[in-house]
Amino acid sequence: MEAPLAFRFGVLFLTGGGVPNPLDTRFQKVSGLSATVKTIDIPEGGQNLYTHKAPAGITYDNLTLERGLVVGSPLNVEINAALSLFRFSPSNVIVTLFNESYAPVSAWFFYKAYPVKWSTSELDANKKEILIDTIELAYSRM
Repeated sequence: MEAPLAFRFGVLFLTGGGVPNPLDTRFQKVSGLSATVKTIDIPEGGQNLYTHKAPAGITYDNLTLERGLVVGSPLNVEINAALSLFRFSPSNVIVTLFNESYAPVSAWFFYKAYPVKWSTSELDANKKEILIDTIELAYSRM
């Protein structure tokens, strides 16, 4: 069995928690698939050589999605509402990795994701390049 390749993937936004958004599924890059267990140091009385480490919670990196500008997408409407009106409508997001037959190999579920940052590539009259939007999402848990 071959190792999965990282270029066959899909992103699915479940608007309102469960209704799939069929227009915002194609992205050229996904990053931020990361979780870290925070720890606290607990000193042992009379022992100065070491401390005990205990788990204290989990932190997640923001999920970052990149794609060419999509005019009229529902995701863009939600991003504009969040960043212009401070009105948030969290969505559940599923990122799925596929094999060469496009069967799911692995998936990550992001609960209550909402936009925290948006940027676009620079506009440059000297370059003939696709305009790339970068969307950063925070979420409750993965």
